[in-house]
Amino acid sequence: MSTRPLTTIGFDADDTLWQNEHYYRLTEEHFTRLLADFADGATISERLLEAEKRNLAHYGFGIKGFTLSMIETAIEITEGKVPSKVIAKILDTGRDLLSHPVETLPHVRDTLETLAGKYLLVLITKGDLFDQERKLAQSGLGDFFDAVEVVSDKTAVTYRRIFSKVGDGPERAMMVGNSLKSDIVPAIAAGSYGVFVPHELTWVLERVEEPKDAPRFRKIGHLGELHGLIDGLH
Repeated sequence: MSTRPLTTIGFDADDTLWQNEHYYRLTEEHFTRLLADFADGATISERLLEAEKRNLAHYGFGIKGFTLSMIETAIEITEGKVPSKVIAKILDTGRDLLSHPVETLPHVRDTLETLAGKYLLVLITKGDLFDQERKLAQSGLGDFFDAVEVVSDKTAVTYRRIFSKVGDGPERAMMVGNSLKSDIVPAIAAGSYGVFVPHELTWVLERVEEPKDAPRFRKIGHLGELHGLIDGLH
């Protein structure tokens, strides 16, 4: 077993390596326009978020659950009178989400190139398996990772399991991501470093307070700052 303080680095995918929430926001705007004859945009968005919260336990994270939540919201908003053509358009928007182009974020490729070979790199993401596999393939980043884990949720147990299986355990691991709730707080609870890389758009259900008092919490402005941060740990 290595005695280095850090041997394994986990990376979130959506809104850490590539754009994601941006496309959901555009889809939601289109959805509110489809139902504009029945309610105002703010009300529709609020009802959609309520549906998403309810459905996470049933459908999990990802586009398919989001699409079903839009359909459920449309039925509720219209009291069951939603036209079939609107349902068809909602299904179309869901399919469009499943085929949107992959736009990698700044500094991603250079950072992965610098770290690959020096550390075990693990992609840890949640959501729809097919969609995450598609985005990873289209991103051209797959070869940088020693392992890929698509999980139903991210908890301290999840990180302990993955970092023990892939690396030398959570104490010698780091998780990098844009979600405090999913990427940072549970990774720190597992004993790992948690490096927060804020994204300008973050889903409201992923927002929690920064664990500023946690000794292993770190925050950087962009991924280009990660290598320097890691050097400071050694």
